[in-house]
Amino acid sequence: MGREFIMPGKIISGSGALEQAAESFVKMGKHALVVTDKSMRRLGNLDKVTAVLEEAGIGFSVYDGINGEPTDVMIEAGLKCYVDNHCDFLIALGGGSPIDSMKAVAALSSNGGSISDYMGKEIGGRMPSMAAIPTTAGTGSEATKFTIITDTNREIKMLLKGDVLMPDVAVIDPRFTMTAPPKITAATGLDALTHAVEAYTSVKAQPLTDVFALSAVKRIFANLPKAFREGSDVRAREEMSLAALEAGIAFNNASVTLVHGMSRPIGALFHVPHGISNAMLLKECLGFALDGAYERFGRLGDAVSVTREGQSDEEKARAFLDAVAAICEELEIPTLAEYGIEKEKFTAVMNKMADDALASGSPSNTIKTVSKADILEIYGKLWQE
Repeated sequence: MGREFIMPGKIISGSGALEQAAESFVKMGKHALVVTDKSMRRLGNLDKVTAVLEEAGIGFSVYDGINGEPTDVMIEAGLKCYVDNHCDFLIALGGGSPIDSMKAVAALSSNGGSISDYMGKEIGGRMPSMAAIPTTAGTGSEATKFTIITDTNREIKMLLKGDVLMPDVAVIDPRFTMTAPPKITAATGLDALTHAVEAYTSVKAQPLTDVFALSAVKRIFANLPKAFREGSDVRAREEMSLAALEAGIAFNNASVTLVHGMSRPIGALFHVPHGISNAMLLKECLGFALDGAYERFGRLGDAVSVTREGQSDEEKARAFLDAVAAICEELEIPTLAEYGIEKEKFTAVMNKMADDALASGSPSNTIKTVSKADILEIYGKLWQE
């Protein structure tokens, strides 16, 4: 059976990637909307991008209103900025939130309506050109056809998709990740790990996605603890930037599974950053899926050298699960209680969260059947000592 596999139109990576991307920016349009957040302005990262645009003679406007994970309200404001300033292409600078926001603004500029209109639909249309410049090593949004936007009225995170949401250019310049603090480094790095592991163990996995997923898992285990402990480790930062890209390519084509399905409702209702809510769920969700794919999880154990010769697939799989739990502990991932969430409030909305998780479609990609009862049981386990 033939398999589709898509990637960004162009990937420019390594030291000096931003300056090299100027030639591509010139071909994309005459006036860019730079979608970012205020921290990028404060850290001086925005100035680096606008300097390149000015040098290339490209006009630009800046929308820096992405103050957290993107919502429909932020997207409407971004669209207004795009239209009012007569922009004709977009550049995103930041983590997954600005990149996802750029995609949503582009979709509305082309198709009209509100972003909530597109939940459950394939987004199409003739899109303006888009370039993504990630400043964290985690979301992989620079290499995906997805965007996640919160519907503030329904309090749900919408997973929106369409091939046209794939950025035309991905600029992977590791210098931008050097400013990420330890907690952001941990959260985004574990998000990338989740992408890679889920892509490798998804029912939609294919030979090409396996290549990218395995490589990403290896890089993350080897380099994420280093980047967390010592943010100035250039080599570790470079490796994590590549790992995030690889993981993004992998899950874009193989999809995510149970972890992401259950993570989004936690983020929507309790405002837990996406990478953290993923990490909170990793042990229990992967533990649930383990007996459906001992061989696959066992190969991941081999890849990160936590297995021994002569072990069965099940033993190797459990060794990998232990290694995942250990890296989460090393990176100081909090429990729900440690994050400050009240058990009673969490329990009160578990039924809604389970329904929203199933409705997202992600759990159905898990290598074993997932029921609502299974999801409720896993949510409950998050409170066990």
